[in-house]
Amino acid sequence: MRIISANLNGIRSAWKKGFAEWLATQQADAICAQEVRATLKDMAKDGTMENPSGLTGYWHLAERPGYSGVGIWTPHTPQQITQGIGHPDFDAEGRYVELDLGKVTVISLYLPSGSSSPERQMAKFHFMDEFLPRMAALKASGREVIICGDWNIAHKEQDLKNWKSNQKNSGFLPEERAWMSKLIDELGWVDVYRAIHPDTTADCYTWWSNRGQAYANNVGWRIDYQIATPGVAALAHSASVYKDQKFSDHAPLVIDYNLTL
Repeated sequence: MRIISANLNGIRSAWKKGFAEWLATQQADAICAQEVRATLKDMAKDGTMENPSGLTGYWHLAERPGYSGVGIWTPHTPQQITQGIGHPDFDAEGRYVELDLGKVTVISLYLPSGSSSPERQMAKFHFMDEFLPRMAALKASGREVIICGDWNIAHKEQDLKNWKSNQKNSGFLPEERAWMSKLIDELGWVDVYRAIHPDTTADCYTWWSNRGQAYANNVGWRIDYQIATPGVAALAHSASVYKDQKFSDHAPLVIDYNLTL
């Protein structure tokens, strides 16, 4: 089973940069997209966006045009589809879609960024508070779950290049890092990439600022994750960040599991 997480920073932009062609080579069981920034009408203008060849897309899109939005493409037929976390303000932003694919539940998540203003940082903290019970319920459900997405948090010092100068910046705040630690250390979720590559630094980054020469110099952050329940996490045997092509300011996270759906 191959699961991919990719923040597209606009599906139409990513399509122009060859994402569809790359996707066709992956033979993935689920491709979780974040920051779609399009409506279904927008995607219909290019018939391959909503449902690429051999795949069907399931979406939770923002009410505001050109903003946020998540989706999952899969060749499998979901037994159940859940959109949103049950909070009207955040659900209007299109941040969560969940598919029950039989042996495993796959989720595409786009956690808010707090970097644009203090108000958005408070909204981010509010989302984290609202989402924690969902994480606890999913863990307690008895199902194997993989939550893919842009979490907008670098968990540890090894997860970003300039960690010393970012300790007071959104994405590396002590409260955000403690929240990630709670998911893993207290609730028992597994950071699958770190389980396979516990010591990797420079090769782990999944996002780079558009300022300066951040990408060229690999001054990056690891903020895209696959967070999974222990059973399915133990089946993961390879994890990599795909950087041979650049589709957005994020790079896709590709993880293979010893599981057949």
